[in-house]
Amino acid sequence: MIVHGEHRRTVWLHPDKPYIIQVIDQRHLPFSFIVEDLISVTEVAVAIRDMHIRGAGCIGAVAGYGMLLAAIEAAKTASFDGALAASARQLVATRPTAVNLEWAVKRQLAAIANASGIDEKISVARSTAEVIADEDVASCRAIGRHGLAIIKELAAHKKVGEPVNILTHCNAGWLAFVDYGSATAPIYTAFEEGIPVHVWVDETRPRNQGARLTAWELGQQGVPHDVIVDNAGGHLMQHGQVDMVIVGSDRTTRCGDVANKIGTYLKALAAKDNGVPFYVALPSSTLDWDKRDGVAEIPVEERDSTEISHMEGWSGTGTETVRILPEGATAVNPSFDVTPARLVTGIITERGICEASENGLLALFPERK
Repeated sequence: MIVHGEHRRTVWLHPDKPYIIQVIDQRHLPFSFIVEDLISVTEVAVAIRDMHIRGAGCIGAVAGYGMLLAAIEAAKTASFDGALAASARQLVATRPTAVNLEWAVKRQLAAIANASGIDEKISVARSTAEVIADEDVASCRAIGRHGLAIIKELAAHKKVGEPVNILTHCNAGWLAFVDYGSATAPIYTAFEEGIPVHVWVDETRPRNQGARLTAWELGQQGVPHDVIVDNAGGHLMQHGQVDMVIVGSDRTTRCGDVANKIGTYLKALAAKDNGVPFYVALPSSTLDWDKRDGVAEIPVEERDSTEISHMEGWSGTGTETVRILPEGATAVNPSFDVTPARLVTGIITERGICEASENGLLALFPERK
């Protein structure tokens, strides 16, 4: 996407030092734009675990590049395969919910295993990392093209110049992927086509990824938007101010249950009650074909309670962190919830749009039968 007039991806290899990974450190946005260099598997693991980078597609791509560093590090040991496997386990252990992470690592392990000789294994790891990133971009652009049809249909029933009002939760935008985003891809495509759109941006407590990240990137692209508190969505739907909801996913089962940022389930319930279409946008790398019951089977990460007890903001001279809970109060911080398939109007993938069901997904991905 465009940042300060320049096209950027969220992760790439250093142009002059090709075994250094560069990422946009999202912890500093929207107050500062900082590029971080990652030079070891441990640094990649820390960046994923501590959310220097986040979002399903971005996590997968960074893990793919991390396996390149893993191959380089393994080449310096007595047991390449043993060291590579250890690095793979280290990366997979960082975040349990987003399936793209494990998917990318397993894809790298398979590709590297088919290469012969250390130099070829490193070369294959690099090319596979680049392919994973490029495929992520292509998938998001395809999601944008397919989702455009939904927005066009809604726009056809609007008065001339009246925008299609879209509500989104958390950040399933460019920053959550390598480029373009999943939930935002149809929005950006419609905007580029000249269709009037307006986005309601949930703040997305506790880390405020909507207020800090989605609002920032929409602003960079010039897309009209307003930030709302998480609990305002139902009110807006009741008053006819939301035409559709689009969210992303960190893991979706073969039956269409969707794990996404905490609070997504409540938006789906409000949408169902008010007859507002609720769509989930995701690349196929986010589908977990081994799981059926999302509520029972998808692991939900619980993060540190300080994300709830404290908030960070801009003081005018720099960022400051303040406590918002009473002294001694405790907090519980599940990071994701699962929206059952029955509440999902449709799933938008790079292959098209389908109903949120096993039959619907298999119609797009028949090779998974």
